Amino acid sequence: MTLLILWRHGNTDWNAGDRVQGQLDPPLNDLGRRQAAAAAQRLAALRPAAIVSSDLRRAADTAAALAALTDLPVRLDPRLRERHFGQWQGLTIAEIAQRYPAEYARWRAGEPEFGCGAESVDDMAKRVGAALREAVDAAAGGTVVVTTHGGSARHGIGEMVGWPPQVTRSLGGLGNCHWSELRLDAARGWRLRAHNLSV
Repeated sequence: MTLLILWRHGNTDWNAGDRVQGQLDPPLNDLGRRQAAAAAQRLAALRPAAIVSSDLRRAADTAAALAALTDLPVRLDPRLRERHFGQWQGLTIAEIAQRYPAEYARWRAGEPEFGCGAESVDDMAKRVGAALREAVDAAAGGTVVVTTHGGSARHGIGEMVGWPPQVTRSLGGLGNCHWSELRLDAARGWRLRAHNLSV
């Protein structure tokens, strides 16, 4: 039975500073590298058949910790990147709230499009969902670990299980280096088995 693990990358200095990363490419910090090494030990015990990762280095370097334990290659897929946040990328949440109060209020309210050049939730969900389906099709019946980002993981889950956007929005975000497990049921399709797991 196919098992899909959606694993969020480890901590970065931008995570610690409450700064929007989007599709910018800050690296893991020391904490993030330790988180990746610890989580990789747990995930290696699941005997993955494949590892696929966003090509942003915070995700790719997290995936590399698992690859080192399993001798599996990491296939990079840019469709697994975080949502593009347009003019907000690189700014702190406090800066965004001050500079773009109306758009910030729409984003906090869960509107799928808030402006400022940001990618729509629907577009992000579709590209991530396509990448996830391709990843599991290539390793049907096995365990696939996909290293990605918080928003990508949440909306990827929604795409796989067929939730409407208002339900997906209610799913809590993954902590750094936490993961979710989805299992393919022959009769019922993809099911969310566990969410926000950690070591």
